[in-house]
Amino acid sequence: MADDLSTSNFLGFARSMSGRSWRMRPANPDVTRAHMHSLGLGELLSRALASRDVAAEDGGNFLNPTLRALFPDPSSFMDMDQAANAILDAIAANESIHVFADYDVDGASSAALLVRWFRHIKRDLPIYVPDRMKEGYGPSAPAFDRLKASGADLVITVDCGAAANEAVAHATAIGLKVVVIDHHMMREEPPACLAVVNPNRPGCQSGQGNLAAAGVVFVLLAALNREGRKRGIFAEVGEPDIRQWLDLAAMGAICDVTRLIGFNRALASLGLRHMSSWRNPGLAALMTAAGAEKTEAKSQTVGFVLGPRINAGGRIGRSDLGARLLSTDNEQEAAELARELDELNRARRDVEAAVTDEAIRRVEMTGAHNDESACVVVAGEEWHPGVVGIVAGRLRERWRKPVIVIGLDPVAGIGKGSGRSQLGMNLGRAIQKAWEVGVLIAGGGHAMAAGLTVAIDRIDALRDYLNQALQGEQAEAQALDWVEIDALIDPRAATRDLFDTFEQLAPYGPANPEPVFAMEHILVREPQAMNGGHVRCRLVAPDGASIRAIAWRCADLPMGRTLLSGQGGLCVSGRLKADDWNGRRGVQFEIEDVADPRMAC
Repeated sequence: MADDLSTSNFLGFARSMSGRSWRMRPANPDVTRAHMHSLGLGELLSRALASRDVAAEDGGNFLNPTLRALFPDPSSFMDMDQAANAILDAIAANESIHVFADYDVDGASSAALLVRWFRHIKRDLPIYVPDRMKEGYGPSAPAFDRLKASGADLVITVDCGAAANEAVAHATAIGLKVVVIDHHMMREEPPACLAVVNPNRPGCQSGQGNLAAAGVVFVLLAALNREGRKRGIFAEVGEPDIRQWLDLAAMGAICDVTRLIGFNRALASLGLRHMSSWRNPGLAALMTAAGAEKTEAKSQTVGFVLGPRINAGGRIGRSDLGARLLSTDNEQEAAELARELDELNRARRDVEAAVTDEAIRRVEMTGAHNDESACVVVAGEEWHPGVVGIVAGRLRERWRKPVIVIGLDPVAGIGKGSGRSQLGMNLGRAIQKAWEVGVLIAGGGHAMAAGLTVAIDRIDALRDYLNQALQGEQAEAQALDWVEIDALIDPRAATRDLFDTFEQLAPYGPANPEPVFAMEHILVREPQAMNGGHVRCRLVAPDGASIRAIAWRCADLPMGRTLLSGQGGLCVSGRLKADDWNGRRGVQFEIEDVADPRMAC
């Protein structure tokens, strides 16, 4: 049972300027007290642990996760033993093995993990990554034809393949052996191949469905080591210590926005610690290319510095750049690849900004963002398919409802789109049903994200279908759209010590959100509009204590306009961020939301 702080109408207002309610994050007081006594923690941090559903007996493993305590038995994964044996059999037969990877960070990290394990045993593992624009997502018959023609005997698909039944059937028909390593939702009937390892496969008893593909591959390496010991394959080369590649497992876990709990949290936490030595030449080179200091790696380092640059290759460049960067041990090659990815990321940001601005203009001209519709569907010519998903995410944050952004190809008569959803609204299911009834040419995804291909003359039908399909989920989504507060503080308490205390919860992600703090009776001083629609200011308490603050991409929204007007008497919520510029070791406040209790909402 949660404590009585978890109430609506928090701080005296019903709705904020983003249209949301605030509440203290619900926490069981008995579990809070248990963490205080067993771990010797203060009340605020203990309550934060309890509010993240960390049981009294699990607090130690959450704060200090270890592989010894949390590593799953590889054999608990359906087909894991078959996969390891198939790969080792192919190695023993000196067959040509290739890895087929998705073009995002998780795919690149997964491929690099396998490449490095193979390199340790003195074997090459060529990488095949489909071109996003020409080949689309995942395995296809033409791709398998090319792999067969290049001499491949066995193909290991990573971060893809679990739903590619037809393509895998084609591979089998042409004499290719296939092992699938994936984590995406799949059909009840798996592809017919040597092994399909997927913790989200119906019937898998591993309990590791929150893993990214890189996490599944990391467990596969343990299975390969275990079986390899039995076969004596490490007599001359020594058994590889897979812990040296924890940084790659962490890349997949964080960038794929997975639930960082249990074993997956251990991968992320220990992986970040290992990453901080910057021994991987590709990651080190990418930090240099980005102009970032190679200090302690955090989830923000991965999510906002490394990840977008690795993804840029698949979005608007060559799809294999990321996998090559994470796989190479050649520092010169790493530097060249990193520079190319950094340049592509700069171009990606420009393209994304242009599409975002145009999409906002089109939607807000029609008022579709502000009506009672369940979702927003917007399309435009020459909108690059590699950025529509990012744009959809930006617009979902802005309008608090699911958004589909579609790039049109008038010559082909089709649009390729991507969507992002609100908690409580299953967009992937709606897209799947739209495909089943013939509204879409192709489509699929999961609850919070989806991709699709649609005929241009069917976009209006798609909009109507999705609004009808999602209409019944609106009320639940609005009820779930809270700003959840971990602690009520004032600017004087917003110190580096408080930040460091809560950093024990890191790394953050789904199921373990970054702590959010609220302040009341706040006066905004020195507001300044920045490029990109950001707002800088100083938040001042009645006693004169203050903290530097920034709010992202909001200057044209009610929250941004309120900040820029320099109002007082406000409630402000947001996150503490380290501010180490010029050696100061301070903090600043990253504003999430603003409310005025004097306004009836």
